[in-house]
Amino acid sequence: MAEQRRSLSFSRWWLIAGGALAMGMAGTFQFVWSSIRGPLGTQIGTTEATLGTLFTLVIAVQTVVQFPAGWVRDRYGPRIPTLAGALLMTGGYVGLSIASSPVTAGLAVVAGGGGAGAIYTVAVNTPVKWFDEYRGLATGIITMSYAVLSFGLIPLTRGSILGTFQRTLLFFAVLAALTCLLAAIILRDPQIDTTPGGTAEKTDPVTETKEYAWTDVIQTWQFWILYGAFVIVNGVGLMLIGKLIAFSDAMELSAGVATAAASIIAIADGSGVLIVGGLSDRLGSIRTVGSSLLLSAIGIAGAVVSGSSGIAPVFIICVAVAGFFRSPVFAIFPTLIGEYYGRKYSSENYATLYTAKLWGSLFAGSVASILITRVGWSISFLIGAILMGLAGLSVFTIRPVSNLKRS
Repeated sequence: MAEQRRSLSFSRWWLIAGGALAMGMAGTFQFVWSSIRGPLGTQIGTTEATLGTLFTLVIAVQTVVQFPAGWVRDRYGPRIPTLAGALLMTGGYVGLSIASSPVTAGLAVVAGGGGAGAIYTVAVNTPVKWFDEYRGLATGIITMSYAVLSFGLIPLTRGSILGTFQRTLLFFAVLAALTCLLAAIILRDPQIDTTPGGTAEKTDPVTETKEYAWTDVIQTWQFWILYGAFVIVNGVGLMLIGKLIAFSDAMELSAGVATAAASIIAIADGSGVLIVGGLSDRLGSIRTVGSSLLLSAIGIAGAVVSGSSGIAPVFIICVAVAGFFRSPVFAIFPTLIGEYYGRKYSSENYATLYTAKLWGSLFAGSVASILITRVGWSISFLIGAILMGLAGLSVFTIRPVSNLKRS
């Protein structure tokens, strides 16, 4: 890695800054939705159900597009997928500003979601390519920015969104184009190491880890442990975040408590990915993520018990604990993929793992709603706590892939 650093004429942390800026802009396409869905629904003349379908389409496309974007990045560098992501996300915002029907709005969200997904996979895998030390911290900074920029921009523009809908979306389009273009200029990957004979090495020169492509990765049992844990983290986490207000109401807590809990879980989620992600550099990835998920499970269970008992302060604290210790996987799992399967194909390998979010979203939506209808709120969230705990325990069983023969 020391040799690769010499290919840079500036600090590696500028790469993190560029990745964080682009990641933050990608996040706006998801987080701005709550503010634009009303004006958009009026503009295209559609129902709440259709708007919900459009948002689901954003998440699905954003998830699926990460694999081809990661594949291109691993072979040709970050510039092509970053520029493509900038073009698609800009087009998505422009398309939404002029959409006149659900079909045209759907095309716009496919473009914007695809662009956001391409930017996400490039940004989140940049620390894996460049860092051995501080990898968890660097990934945490980039991952946290996915929500942080939106929290700053959306309140400032909310009034104009309601007033001049088209103009505000065009502002976001220009901002996406400029920030992602800047990231495309800054971001780059280390030069590929070669042997004296001129052929690329088959192992990471620093960690001696074999370079596994995604077809090799899915043949290892470690990947499926991570995949199952990631399904649970996304499913239970999105259930908690998406249904927290309704859960608070079901526990007969006040509207003020529900609002406070919803606000603090967003702050805790962003803080956890940075703080605990950084701690993983010292404590180790497996130990940190396993313990973190167990603590998240305790937080969810505590929220059920305290909410059922009407103890509002404890309920809010437990919700914060659950969110704080759920989010670090988004900083630690990319580093684990690079650590276990090598840097060369880290983008496509993490994109393969990230498809677990699709199944997690299905659980958080349809499955959780059916479960709540059948067994009630408290039992459903206790089941979520148990699943989160099992995910944490399963992570502790993982052993380095480098000790295994490649299939």
